Amino acid sequence: MRHAIIVLATAALLSACQTAAPPATRTPAGTPPRTPAAIQLAAIQLAASIDAYKSLVAQQIMAANGAYTFSGRLPPMLPAIVVLDLSVGPDGELKSVHVHRSRDGEASAAALAAVRRVPTLFPPAAHLMRRHAKTFDFSETFLFNEQYRFQLRTLSGPQ
Repeated sequence: MRHAIIVLATAALLSACQTAAPPATRTPAGTPPRTPAAIQLAAIQLAASIDAYKSLVAQQIMAANGAYTFSGRLPPMLPAIVVLDLSVGPDGELKSVHVHRSRDGEASAAALAAVRRVPTLFPPAAHLMRRHAKTFDFSETFLFNEQYRFQLRTLSGPQ
């Protein structure tokens, strides 16, 4: 909690000292720019638990992929299920994402693309990281319907 307060205070001080909008944060080729405004927004959304953090991340993924998702009840037979492993830095930067489990290459590619489509940093994860860890690691499950649209297990609720 103390670290969260320090992060918020630092973000507030930095935003108060700016006179002009700084350039977008540099990111590796092929990823969308992550703007300072987005970084400040993510700093405000500190999760109290791992489940709450996963929920915030899942909401960002769903919001960035509206055309690729579906809502409502899951079909009785899911044609594809993909489990991704994500590693997030203390500031919320996506450090890596890879397929943990899948039997469908097309669904795997769609799930990876969905995570990479998120245009902003994920919420800061420093307060959830183990001591001396460089990343916060977790998994997310993508549940695909017949049209290869997905729901995220974290948000799908009981079926």
